[in-house]
Amino acid sequence: MRFLTAGESHGQKLVGIIEGLPSGIKISKERVDEVLRKRQQGPGRGGRMAIELDEVHFISGVRGGLSTGAPLALEILNRDWENWAGIMAWGEDADLESRKVMTPRPGHADLTGALKYRTEVRNILERASARETAMRVAIGSIVRQGLSALGVEIRGHVLAVGGVHAEYIDEREYWQRVKLSEWSVGDPVAEQKMGERLLAAREQGESLGGLLEVQVHNLPAGLGSHVQWDRKLDGKLAQAVLSVQAMKGVSFGLGFEAGERMGSLVHDPIIYRQGQGFARASNHAGGIEGGMSNGEAIILQAVMKPIPTLYRPLDTVHLATKEVAKASVERSDVCAVPAALVVLEHVVAWVIAEAVLEKFPADSFMELQTAWEAYLENLLTLKF
Repeated sequence: MRFLTAGESHGQKLVGIIEGLPSGIKISKERVDEVLRKRQQGPGRGGRMAIELDEVHFISGVRGGLSTGAPLALEILNRDWENWAGIMAWGEDADLESRKVMTPRPGHADLTGALKYRTEVRNILERASARETAMRVAIGSIVRQGLSALGVEIRGHVLAVGGVHAEYIDEREYWQRVKLSEWSVGDPVAEQKMGERLLAAREQGESLGGLLEVQVHNLPAGLGSHVQWDRKLDGKLAQAVLSVQAMKGVSFGLGFEAGERMGSLVHDPIIYRQGQGFARASNHAGGIEGGMSNGEAIILQAVMKPIPTLYRPLDTVHLATKEVAKASVERSDVCAVPAALVVLEHVVAWVIAEAVLEKFPADSFMELQTAWEAYLENLLTLKF
């Protein structure tokens, strides 16, 4: 299974194609649109999100609400295209001058992309923009719906924004508060402080990053593999997370804290529960050992840097004159950490779906579900 995306931030539309999706997966357009809207929300979002009303349009590969097994094509229209049609036109009559960028932003793909592709900055930032993640959320939502039908649950929350850390208590009430929180946190005190930090950053022309966590529950042991470097599940998840714009680090379970502890306080004792099979007494590994899921919840954390567009811009160099100048300002967010959490949940969903189909190759969802259930039963009766 694989996918491709295409489209620019101010282009006509975003396009995606999924190949290798089993037939018979129930696909709800409403659920895709729901997570697309959630990606647009958050207290630190900019003016662009007031323009767009993201909605998925299926072109092929879905009929009667079910995947057909053929390539699934979908699109998301950019409403802001109306204001950029002349600038982003494909023909020779395109306006190449009025929004030309000559002062690249520090921390963005602007300069490095222009140097690599020997093209103007506008051609780089349009594709490098996090607008691209709208399509990845839509694609992730489709496979996530299939995972949900297998009983796999993916959830996430924000751990910190701008140095304000939330207190995490893994209980039902906490996760209910996360669902209701515009910051996706379950700590009301931290949420209030995040709002205050956001106001201060906006007044100062600054931007904010943060820490995020995604959890995957109800996965069996054995997804991924130890036999080659590129088949390790944590390696694939790390690559997917770091492919999301502004992500600068990823860890699993205890993460970097594991380097501060003795081994006996890091590794998870193995236990056996009658009727449930092998398990761990704790989950410091974050659900992955040897590049494979171990049956516990997969827990991964990611760090998001502050968005590089600053309304009080840093110094840069003018590409033509080579003189010091202030970096360009594109319409942007002050903080997109809650929105980034939505993106992370769905790029994680894609990797998990890939791992499931690697373990249980299937052309139809019925075939996949049969193999999945047989494997779960096997795990309980396995003899060595």
